[in-house]
Amino acid sequence: MLPFTCILVICILGPFSSFGRAAFSLSLPHQHPHPESVVHDVQRRLNVSISRRQALSVSQKDQCLTGNPIDDCWRCDPNWYNNRQRLADCSIGFGQGTLGGKGGRIYTVVDSSDNDVANPKPGTLRHAVIQDEPLWIIFSTNMVIKLKHELIFNSFKTVDGRGVTVHVTGNGCITLQYVSHVIIHNIHVHHCKPSGNADIASSPTHVGWRGRSDGDGISIFSSQKIWIDHCALSYCTDGLIDAIMGSTGITISNNYFSHHNEVMLLGHDDRHLADSGMQVTIAFNHFGEALVQRMPRCRLGYIHVVNNDFTAWEMYAIGGSANPTINSQGNRYTAPVDPNAKEVTKRVDTDEREWASWNWRTEGDLMVNGAYFVPSGADVSPQYAKASSIQPKSAAFIQQLTFTAGVFGESSEETGSYTYPGYTGDTVPSGTGTTTTGSSGPTDDGNFFGMIFGSGAAPSPTPPALTSMASTFLSLLIILILYSITNQGALPPLLSLLLL
Repeated sequence: MLPFTCILVICILGPFSSFGRAAFSLSLPHQHPHPESVVHDVQRRLNVSISRRQALSVSQKDQCLTGNPIDDCWRCDPNWYNNRQRLADCSIGFGQGTLGGKGGRIYTVVDSSDNDVANPKPGTLRHAVIQDEPLWIIFSTNMVIKLKHELIFNSFKTVDGRGVTVHVTGNGCITLQYVSHVIIHNIHVHHCKPSGNADIASSPTHVGWRGRSDGDGISIFSSQKIWIDHCALSYCTDGLIDAIMGSTGITISNNYFSHHNEVMLLGHDDRHLADSGMQVTIAFNHFGEALVQRMPRCRLGYIHVVNNDFTAWEMYAIGGSANPTINSQGNRYTAPVDPNAKEVTKRVDTDEREWASWNWRTEGDLMVNGAYFVPSGADVSPQYAKASSIQPKSAAFIQQLTFTAGVFGESSEETGSYTYPGYTGDTVPSGTGTTTTGSSGPTDDGNFFGMIFGSGAAPSPTPPALTSMASTFLSLLIILILYSITNQGALPPLLSLLLL
């Protein structure tokens, strides 16, 4: 019995070994098996957009093409207002393929109130985001939506604030928990505070008790295929964006971050192995005034930081622990005046003998005002061989690529300013909620609770691969084989009893 016991112990402890970690990290839904190929694709798209712009005449360059591959994908369409769902085809990086509400109906939010979190009123943002079907959510007018409690999303939703000015603020703010395919585009998220200990609806048929939230601007918890684009985030109690508990397939692009301490957390804690499968692209963002640290702070996972503008920081820009892979390409890092805060990087609570082998790379980054990046890892590791074989666009393009970061129609000063227009907690006069027909959606039946998937609706997400089940079966098979070998063909006692 001793050999069997030893084998069993080895199989149980296996997932916690380096081999086990590598195997486990491949089990998250939507995790890309070859992250370096995603890095290649981002650079290819960027090169194409910039080359297209450079080929234009001087007069043409003043028009819509910017060289930013996300914006150039849809902004040059003069009819974008009637073709909003084109945006879903424009994501890049690890969040590429995020559908949001593509193929679903257009849902127009006409009521900025949030009075009943357990039974949301039709026409409110809360009513829209909890529906079971894909929805492309737009707004009838400028709004300040002061939340009573956290706003819990259902899967396959796009919040599209183009054409109006939308502020989401108040208690809890945005929660993406156990969902997939969510796009959040062109809204302000700010002054978010902890709240909870209340019954909150998360779908039309489910209302559950929620404990106290942290006060994040956008909280991503065990979710996949998330794209946050062209938002302005500031002044929240905890993080502006936190992604934890096995979240992956995320792109954070074209946003303006300002006035905050702990900006972005990627990874729950050093021991949460599911986060080793986290893959996040951070591209074309402007990290603006009055930021302190965590741009981002990473645990485990693969983080691609490309062509962002880091205006300044008080402690550090990019930090991490538990051996995350950080690939920094073509960013501009402008250090603060403080001579003790010039370093871009920070290994958190880790001895150099440990972090010296971590894969942290800088390539094509522009260091300003004494900023410096401390790389680590082998000079040419397999994980970086392909990712580094293509030159990132020079940081000289940063001003051009991040010029429109934040909410469209506002300058950086307005996006990052302290005063938010209308931020008094008052609501816009309410009305009756309506849905309108999208370009590929069905005819509106006027029934909020009776809506059905249209013929052009997004397909249901593919079920996760049965990696864990297969691994368990394989482990049991190995146990049986080894036990049989060490005991001259005898079966384990428990299995013998089951076969009798």
